[in-house]
Amino acid sequence: MLLGGPQRCVHRCSPRSGTVGRVPLSRCRVASAVAAPPKTTTFDGFVDYILDLQKDIRKTAEDMEDDRSKRFVEDRWERDASNPNAGYGITCVLEGGRVLEKGACNISVIRGTLSAQRAAAMSSRGRSAIDPAGGQPYAAAAMSLVFHSAHPLVPTLRADVRMFQVGDAAWYGGGCDLTPSYLDEQDTAGFHAFWRQLCDQHKPELYGELKQWCDRYFYLPARKEHRGVGGIFFDDMSAQEAGFDVETFVRQVGSGILPSWAPIVARQGGQPFTEEQRQWQLLRRGRYIEFNLLYDRGIKFGLDGGRMESIMVSAPPLVAWRYNVTPQPGSPEERLLAVLRQPREWA
Repeated sequence: MLLGGPQRCVHRCSPRSGTVGRVPLSRCRVASAVAAPPKTTTFDGFVDYILDLQKDIRKTAEDMEDDRSKRFVEDRWERDASNPNAGYGITCVLEGGRVLEKGACNISVIRGTLSAQRAAAMSSRGRSAIDPAGGQPYAAAAMSLVFHSAHPLVPTLRADVRMFQVGDAAWYGGGCDLTPSYLDEQDTAGFHAFWRQLCDQHKPELYGELKQWCDRYFYLPARKEHRGVGGIFFDDMSAQEAGFDVETFVRQVGSGILPSWAPIVARQGGQPFTEEQRQWQLLRRGRYIEFNLLYDRGIKFGLDGGRMESIMVSAPPLVAWRYNVTPQPGSPEERLLAVLRQPREWA
């Protein structure tokens, strides 16, 4: 069990605690949200959930920093200032922290009308609620997160939850995955076990399906490497097709993002590291940028007229490319590449 018994919180939920791990997990505000998220049944209810989730994530991440001056900067923007119903976003960024060299946690809420091209694509996937000619109003909401660690032994964390609604029909997407610079098998297995346990609450085979989906999506074919060690990923999921309460599952995914990663920060964040390890971290970030710009569907879509600051906020603050870097045989760097070239079953 990852969410019960005598386990301890790693989020510093107690204002009296100056160290990680002092609070019983039953009193952890983030883990409690995973166990019993509030039920919502409308688009506006989902928006309320992700707004609260963003606030909780910001507070928890700020509490992980030793420096009280390290806080998220909030940038609220309107999609169309002349149309208050068109949508808005809240981009939040923390930079230069002990834990987070750069962390971004963003909200976007958009309302619009389906174009014929997008409606035809959705209709071709069997969406009977979609008129292939377009013209239907739609609403979309998402919370997305990328945390680039300052420590080479703490992996980059990427996650999101999102909802797309047309009329009374709704589809959901999201996921959570790790991109390490160095492979720690205990960290990776624990991360995947967390998500397997959560998925098992809804359908026995769900974790395996979403883990494979994640491995397929976060892949750089030009490098013949997967971007990281995976996690879960899903898109365009509806309750009618899934056979379980997808909305509840998606909210549990959102509320589980930091609890799945924080134990790694607690174990690795205080370890010493070398300049060589730091340089390897910067090189691996180059692969992260390559995937985002060459293959990520969301970023490619956003680059066509989207808000550039919001699109590129997921980029790490520092990155390096060197020509034809080949790790030494048997080195920790080579161990990582072996797993990225051939994903393993972790849970």
